[in-house]
Amino acid sequence: MDEPVLIRSAQHGDVDAFNTLVLAYQAQVFNVAMRIMGDRDAAADATQEAFISAYKSLRAFRGGSFKSWLLRTVTNACYDALRYSKRRPSTSLDSLGTTPNDAPGEGTTTGFDEFVASDDENPATAAERAELRRAIAKGVTLLPPDQRIVFVLSDVQGLNYEEVASAMQTSLGTVKSRLSRARAKLRDYLLTQTELLSGP
Repeated sequence: MDEPVLIRSAQHGDVDAFNTLVLAYQAQVFNVAMRIMGDRDAAADATQEAFISAYKSLRAFRGGSFKSWLLRTVTNACYDALRYSKRRPSTSLDSLGTTPNDAPGEGTTTGFDEFVASDDENPATAAERAELRRAIAKGVTLLPPDQRIVFVLSDVQGLNYEEVASAMQTSLGTVKSRLSRARAKLRDYLLTQTELLSGP
């Protein structure tokens, strides 16, 4: 895929070129939305909104990382959705199932499938890992939106600080500060869950 050529063609109204870009990035954009929103339907809505917004504003793209530009678009869509629905629960335990996270539109996913049990794990270990996965997914949904987005982009998606700063249109210092707070809050939450699970 010659991304610069496709971008230039799409900027001049070539819908097929834009659709090729969508196909190349839709799984990653959906996964980011899923991990931020914690709900498949909300993530699908944010993904659709992100690509509509990207298409409308594509002529304003002036080079650099197209991936970071797209991630900025989807994180903005997620942030708007979270602000709109902050008076309502952002997720439910029923939505924390697992399916391959590279398959948008199939089942549900927490976005934390790196914690899924391997085939050679015994049932007890598999159950512990499943419990940890659910706790992490729930803990992330409890973070404030700005911290949640930084955590997902950095610690889940694996973007470096510069890429996160670009995607969020903020400074490196802000990214590091938000990520530090997010990690601390998630760690504290997981500790409380471990204490509850272990019992007296």
